[in-house]
Amino acid sequence: MIVDKTEYHLDITEPRTDAINLLAQTSGLSKQVLKDAMQKGAIWHSHNRQTNRIRRATKSLQAGDKLHLYYNPYILNEQVIPAELLFDQGKYSIWYKPYGMRCQGSKWGDHTTINRYAELHLQPQRNAFIIHRLDRAATGLLVLGHSKKITAAIAKLFETHELEKYYQVLVKGEFPSQPISIESPVDNKPARSHMTRLAYHARLNQSKVQVKIDTGRKHQIRVHMASLGHPVVGDRLYGNAASDAPNLALTSCFFRFTCPLSGKLTSFELPENYRPAFADMA
Repeated sequence: MIVDKTEYHLDITEPRTDAINLLAQTSGLSKQVLKDAMQKGAIWHSHNRQTNRIRRATKSLQAGDKLHLYYNPYILNEQVIPAELLFDQGKYSIWYKPYGMRCQGSKWGDHTTINRYAELHLQPQRNAFIIHRLDRAATGLLVLGHSKKITAAIAKLFETHELEKYYQVLVKGEFPSQPISIESPVDNKPARSHMTRLAYHARLNQSKVQVKIDTGRKHQIRVHMASLGHPVVGDRLYGNAASDAPNLALTSCFFRFTCPLSGKLTSFELPENYRPAFADMA
């Protein structure tokens, strides 16, 4: 039994209708293990110039095609807390993304991504497209598109800053009582954030801060907070939090944008029980 991660790339020399049998013969993995890997997005099919994940064991294969197996038992065995559907608008939906759930899969699998979770659990079933991202360690509101047209329309709102969004974070120390705006590059790209303190917990020496970002750089809030001397609680990357520290206290809490379906200004708020709370108030 193979336990380490490994890859197989098979040329299809004659028409076959059973990818699982072919992969089992080559890899030595059981058919059940391979079917599980297929459902979790670890098996790919190349036809002409396109390469896509395949989910059906009976997928028809043609001479000249290729099969790709990316087997990593550590990734395939990963489990995450389920996401929660908060608002279903038909052609797009708003979800609560929990800690640990990803917004992007890899060649090794996609079963821990929120869009794959949505595709498996939405009723009625629909395709789910990522429009924007939250860090794996972050939580909160996330928008998914269910048609390419609406996905593009909402993505445009993000790109042109016509979508208003707020985050809440817990940070170390007593954050200034007056609002602060910071404009400093993140990964050599312009980035601007606006912070307002909501509360201060003297015993814990932590502050709850609302953050509005005008740009969407990777880890922008975490970088800016750390640069101000108030790293986000639980930030192991920029705040030197211990490995056994609480999860990252960074949550997407509010969206307001013009709905591409109704044309009306629409707001979505995260329920209070999902927002960051001081340890003795959680």
